[in-house]
Parts: sequence; structure tokens; C-alpha cells
Amino acid sequence: MEPPTPIIHAPTESAGIVDDATAIARSVADPRAFDEVYRQHVHAIFVYVAARVGPQYAEDVVADVFAAAFASRATFDRTATSARPWLYGIVANKLHQHRAAELRWLHQPQLKSGDDEEAGERSHARLDAHAVVPELAAALVQLTPAERDVLVLHVFEDLTHREIAQVLGIRRGTAKVRLHRGRERLRAALHKGGDLS
Repeated sequence: MEPPTPIIHAPTESAGIVDDATAIARSVADPRAFDEVYRQHVHAIFVYVAARVGPQYAEDVVADVFAAAFASRATFDRTATSARPWLYGIVANKLHQHRAAELRWLHQPQLKSGDDEEAGERSHARLDAHAVVPELAAALVQLTPAERDVLVLHVFEDLTHREIAQVLGIRRGTAKVRLHRGRERLRAALHKGGDLS
């Protein structure tokens, strides 16, 4: 009896782990391949969108984002190492349609007053952070949508000026100016403190 032939696994791809460009390219012929892109990025996209419009609207926005990404997958730049900037660009476009929801989220009573029922269970650090939320929400409302887009992409997602420009379809210098202006206006608004309400 001959020994069994060893099974040799090709690196990553046959194990189900493929880079975004490969998965998207495959999905043009086999739509199921797009599932890998969805699984890889849906959590980060949801967290980002929820920070912008609140969890109540985030599911709908995220569904729209991935539907749009799937529909335009043939145009994806296959030299890109990650689909995340491309997805953030789609998010930015979708958020323009949800500005009212974003403003409602930033103005909502829970952000202004906090949740007193859980206050006793929070650590002091979390209470301190929770106390800042009303001022931060009020300060973000004072930014223009363009400034908010750039600032949140930089702060939440740690994107560079170049990456932000790529995501939003603007020039790098424009992204830099908007980020600087947004930071200054946010700093000034937070410095006023109680005058923001």
C-alpha cells in the first residue's frame, strides 16, 4: 500500500483568504466572491457610519454602500491594495443623502443628557468621556459637511491627507485645508464649552 499523497495548500488564496482586488475581480464573473470583501470590511464601515448618523440609520446606509459597491465593482482600481478607501468614498457619497439623519443624531437628547440608569455602572474614565459627548456633538454640528467628512475620516479612520483626498475625490491640498479649518473650528467650539447648547 502506497503512502497517501500529501496535500499541499497554495498560499492564502486557496485557503479562502484573498486580497480585495482579487476578490472583486473574481466577483465580476462570480458574484459570490464579493462576500469576502463584505466580510472583511462591513464592521469597520458600520462603526464609521454609526458614528456619523447613529446606529438607527447605519444599517440602511451600510446596505446602500455595499449595494453600490457591488453594482460598481467592475470599475474598482485593481492596483489598490485595499477596498476600504473605495468603500469610504462610497460612504461619503451616501452620507450626503443622509445629512438630515446625521444632524438629528448629533442633536438627539441621549447625546445631550446621557443615560443616567447606567451611570452607576460606569468607570470614572467612561463617565468623563461620556460627559464630553454633548459638547463634541454640538461642536461637530457647527462644522460644514465638507469639514465634518474630512475630520471624521482623519480622526476615526486615521486616514492621511492623500487618502482622504482619494476617498472624497478632492485634491490633497483641499483635504489638508478642510482638516485644518475643521480642527480649528472644533477646538474653538469645544473651548467655548457651555455656550454650545
